[in-house]
Parts: sequence; structure tokens; C-alpha cells
Amino acid sequence: MATCPECDADIEVDEFDVDKGDQISCPECGSNLEVTGLSPIELELAPEDDDEEDEEPSDDADEPDEDEESEEGDDEDWEE
Repeated sequence: MATCPECDADIEVDEFDVDKGDQISCPECGSNLEVTGLSPIELELAPEDDDEEDEEPSDDADEPDEDEESEEGDDEDWEE
């Protein structure tokens, strides 16, 4: 049995079913939790900002690629 650090709800987690670093969701408040200890089971709020930061640079990286493709298309028109 573990405790949600967000709402203090008891969460039934089998230490043999999880590994350190696994993420689970609290059934009471829906918080994403990370397993930080196995014996006893310890839970902390999972970092959510990292996922959002990873998505933003990939969106920015796509924009220049589109411009490069359109420039290549323009070069092909001149060769004809």
C-alpha cells in the first residue's frame, strides 16, 4: 500500500508489479505519480513539464524543414 502525495489517498501497488521509475495514476485525484522506492513503495508526483518542453522544440524544428522543402520545389520549377 502506498500513499498519493497529492491527495493522501491509499493506493494499492504490488511492489513486484512495478519498477523504480514507473509511472502510475492515482485513482482518486488522477495525478501522475512516479515510483521512487520499492520497499516500501514510495511515490512522488511525476514531472509533467518535461513532456511539454520536448514537444515544443520538435514543432519549431518542423517549420524550417517546410521552408526548405518549398525552396527545393521552386528550384525544380526553374530547371524545367
